[in-house]
Amino acid sequence: EVQLQASGGGLVQAGGSLRLSCAASGFTIDDYAIAWFRQAPGREREGVSFIDVRDGRTRYADSVKGRFTISSDNAKNTVFLQMNSLKPEDTAIYYCAADLPSGLPMSPNMYDYWGQGTLVTVSS
Repeated sequence: EVQLQASGGGLVQAGGSLRLSCAASGFTIDDYAIAWFRQAPGREREGVSFIDVRDGRTRYADSVKGRFTISSDNAKNTVFLQMNSLKPEDTAIYYCAADLPSGLPMSPNMYDYWGQGTLVTVSS
């Protein structure tokens, strides 16, 4: 059974950092694209960061470029999202998702497997 477990969320002050983890089980991330999405109250789910684990190619939303870094640890079957210089507008539930690679699409509809989400709250 394919499962994704997101963790690492919490409360942090503006300007601070957090590292989210997405631990995969039931499949090997080596051949997949892994994505991080977020959803704030009253807003649509939006794509944040994406990685094609086969070749390490990444993609970022404009709002997080230069502040967030996505990476993978294949030995741990885990993808990380390092978030620096956090802003109050980064507050949201963060979800990781996976699917077979197909150009790293930013639409959540293109990902079949989802984790349960982890809450990130950035105070001003």
